Amino acid sequence: MQKKNEPVRLQKVLSESGIMSRRKAEEMIELGKVTVNGRKAKIGQKVDPRRDIIAVEGKKVDTRQHQKKYYIALHKPRGYVTTMSDEMDRRCVADLVKDAPARVYPVGRLDRDSEGLLLMTNDGEFANKIMHPKFHINKTYRVTVRPDINDEQAMQLAEGVELDGVRTAPAQVMVLTKEPGRVVLQIVIAEGRNRQIRRMCEAVGLEVARLKRVSVGPVRLGMLPPGQWRMLTVPEMSALQSALKEEPEKRRDR
Repeated sequence: MQKKNEPVRLQKVLSESGIMSRRKAEEMIELGKVTVNGRKAKIGQKVDPRRDIIAVEGKKVDTRQHQKKYYIALHKPRGYVTTMSDEMDRRCVADLVKDAPARVYPVGRLDRDSEGLLLMTNDGEFANKIMHPKFHINKTYRVTVRPDINDEQAMQLAEGVELDGVRTAPAQVMVLTKEPGRVVLQIVIAEGRNRQIRRMCEAVGLEVARLKRVSVGPVRLGMLPPGQWRMLTVPEMSALQSALKEEPEKRRDR
């Protein structure tokens, strides 16, 4: 356990301050955009949050007070990018959580044309664990594809397809409804590769007409309206924390 006055890694301090994830902090440090006491910071550098002056792009970071952690479920509509700002002036998910009690950032991504459940938080450690592949947190999607799906395509999706030279992990695939020219699937994956569901479907010859994430682990989108957000409940947080502590092998064997 870390002692109260022991120096802490800079990227950990930045993530726990609620301004960015640890991964983003490392990127900013490598780009030379983070300083400690006026000098460019280095990856792995340890700091004293009570005394050292830390700045990101010239703006001082307040690390002296413990920031309350918030965990939010957002229903991201189509047409929004999963970023906190966009140089092309596209609509960002940050616009939808302006009334949140703290600055929160996305846990993972949903592409611009996708919709559904997006977790947001100012807890960098929590975000890193949810996104880390070793924890195998399942994400469930409702996917409308065209024109139809056959048994071979469904089996390929379930067994894994090759994307960028690497085969995807096994997925759960279920046909929910079939109509002329369209099929609604439920696909469950534990990975989070870039545009993974869309690319998996394209790889087996399916056109994705609509993609909606309906759950992340035990957290469900439910009846939350598009563009609205809510705090995660105590039972949801308890279930998530339990999933993050559980050994991945045991979870897969159930």
